Amino acid sequence: MQYRLPTMFSGRVWVEAGGLMSYGADTGDMYRRAATYVHKILQGAKPAGLPVEQPMKFEFVINRKTAQTLGLTLPPHLRFFADKVIE
Repeated sequence: MQYRLPTMFSGRVWVEAGGLMSYGADTGDMYRRAATYVHKILQGAKPAGLPVEQPMKFEFVINRKTAQTLGLTLPPHLRFFADKVIE
C-alpha cells in the first residue's frame, strides 16, 4: 500500500489483511484432508502406504476496498470468477 502497487498472493489471509487478490489452495480444505490421513494412521495404516495427494480445491479472493484505494477498476467478469470478494 505504501508504494501503491497491486499485489497478488497465494493465500487468502493476505487479502484479508489488505492485499489486492489471491489465488491458491484452500487451506481449510487441505487441513480437513490432512485430518483423514491422521485418522488412517491412528487406525493402523502405515504412512508409507498412503498416497501423496495434491490440493484439489483452489480459491480466488479479491479485496475490493484495496482495489478502490489503488484506483483500480475491476472488470465484472473478474468479480464473477472470484470465490469471495471482500468489500
